[in-house]
Amino acid sequence: MSVQQPSYDNPLIERYASAEMVSLWSPQRRYGLWRRLWLALAEAQYELGLTAEDGVTPRISPRQLDALRQHLDDIDWRQVAAYERRFRHDVMAHIHAFGDVCPEAREIIHLGATSCYVTDNADLILMREGLHLLLRKLVGAIDALADFAQRYRDLPTLGYTHFQPAQLTTVGKRATLWCYDLVLDLEECEHRLATLAFRGAKGTTGTQASFLALFRGDHEKVRQLDRLVAQKMGFSQVYPVTGQTYSRKVDAQILHTLSGIAQSAHKFGSDLRLLQHEHEIEEPFEAEQIGSSAMAYKRNPMRAERLCSLARFLIELGHNAEYTAANQWLERTLDDSANRRLVLPQAFLTADALLRLYLNIVPRLNVNPQTIAQHVRRELPFMATETLLMEAVRHGADRQAAHEIIRRHSIAVAEQLKQGGVNDLLERLAQEPLFAELDFNLLTDPLTFVGRAPQQVDEFLREIIAPIRQRYSAFLRQSAEISV
Repeated sequence: MSVQQPSYDNPLIERYASAEMVSLWSPQRRYGLWRRLWLALAEAQYELGLTAEDGVTPRISPRQLDALRQHLDDIDWRQVAAYERRFRHDVMAHIHAFGDVCPEAREIIHLGATSCYVTDNADLILMREGLHLLLRKLVGAIDALADFAQRYRDLPTLGYTHFQPAQLTTVGKRATLWCYDLVLDLEECEHRLATLAFRGAKGTTGTQASFLALFRGDHEKVRQLDRLVAQKMGFSQVYPVTGQTYSRKVDAQILHTLSGIAQSAHKFGSDLRLLQHEHEIEEPFEAEQIGSSAMAYKRNPMRAERLCSLARFLIELGHNAEYTAANQWLERTLDDSANRRLVLPQAFLTADALLRLYLNIVPRLNVNPQTIAQHVRRELPFMATETLLMEAVRHGADRQAAHEIIRRHSIAVAEQLKQGGVNDLLERLAQEPLFAELDFNLLTDPLTFVGRAPQQVDEFLREIIAPIRQRYSAFLRQSAEISV
């Protein structure tokens, strides 16, 4: 938690997100990108013929380009603020502030461009870098859950449908469900990174008219300019057509990917809260951690609850981007601007916070095998009755007679459990002559009721997780500290 401050601070920055994600969306990074975009545009224009030797006006010289390069990060924030108060335009404020520190290059800054040249292209760069940061943490969370699944691959536990005891599964198999959700998120993240393109140099309404004028009607040079600027900023492809902005469906698609991470986190967090209530699996709890200010005995699942809380926020941000995409007018409308300033950074900060929680929780999950076994013993006799019935028939018993014995004792034991008693169904059946020849220990071994769960864990780790670990070996064995 930060020291006391006199003004509001975003909790995502103060408490939840990592320093690297906060730095990515900082003003210094964003507006430093604007200057780099202006440099890339000027360099590309120079390389395509807007030079002093060409005799065109305006002319770009190597000296001017050097001046731009020398002042990419020395932003005078007071001067920017003064210009913005004067012009009521953030891009023009930064153009003037950039020109102040390199006056010899003032005339070539933003040449032929519209504001969205820097705002949109910078956002695409930030989202690409943000996806890379999230991808690394996704791999770390997948790796941690895979380790957990392997460790408990064959520990029988109650499986639930409708949160009612169903067939047995294993703790490890359940963990593969949490893990596979994140694998699907990783695939989405990889797809977005593979298909994310650059807006490029498209002009005021996307027609490139201003650049066509600069290059005196040379269409091929304008096409080359678009591609060259993209290459200089690390993109291999540009969007083939845009209005003044790139399609806001791109934002919606990226935030859908982030929303997917939130959906996975909420599922995992909810399951963990249920299991902690059952005292089967518990999130980390520090030596001096306080669960409640009033109830000193409490051990609340605050990390899992935070997962669910932040996840709901991120899921809703995804819907916001969808509304923005749907509400764009013709070639551009400005009602997306203030909205995107809020939504894009906060979506990435929240996704980052969720994955940090995974990295904090999963490596230190506390499993209580005795409690799990106790719950299995409570329910397993009911689940074993079909097996016992068939074995009794195989040993010569009348099926209907055996079924009636099981039904009668099951109802009695169920009522007994409701009154706080124990499940002695197996002991009751063992006293019945029709079941006397059965080996109850062998027939009621919990491992015989988990199906292929251990083998499914092994196959999942071998076929799905191993290639991910091989592909991203640098991002394994991660952990994270979190604030309260």
